[in-house]
Amino acid sequence: MHKALAAVLVASASLVSAQSPLLDGPKRSLAKSTNAVEYLFPEQVTVPTGKPTAIALHFRVAEGLHINSHAPKDDYLIPTTFAIPAGEGVVLKDAAYPRGADITLPIDPKTRLNVYTGEFIIDAHIVAERGNHLVQATLRYQACDNNACMPPKTVTVPIDVIGQ
Repeated sequence: MHKALAAVLVASASLVSAQSPLLDGPKRSLAKSTNAVEYLFPEQVTVPTGKPTAIALHFRVAEGLHINSHAPKDDYLIPTTFAIPAGEGVVLKDAAYPRGADITLPIDPKTRLNVYTGEFIIDAHIVAERGNHLVQATLRYQACDNNACMPPKTVTVPIDVIGQ
């Protein structure tokens, strides 16, 4: 009797797992994607001390995913933002974000989203104090596939800034 009950419970668990939306079809990649956005480069930049200087920050969105652009079409969507915390010896004066691509999703073809996919570049304008500063900048984004979104995430963007 206990073996029969165990077999029924295992079969039921298998059935529930097979129907779980997080484990189903294309959503499987979303559930397993912990690094939806990868910071590519630069690892180190040398800039003149006290002068606003542009640096190009290169990122890559994982295949099969997209993230909202810096200027999403609706207020409730989470924009992609780059920041440098105070006290790093480097100040972010401003950042120029690329235009996103407009897409529609099969799940809701009436809604248009403005997103980044593949590689994208943020042009940050920074001012550095004299010296070597290991900046722990951040990128905040929300990654989605065609069916669901992950919770918003903030990742560290390490940049060694040498002010000369």
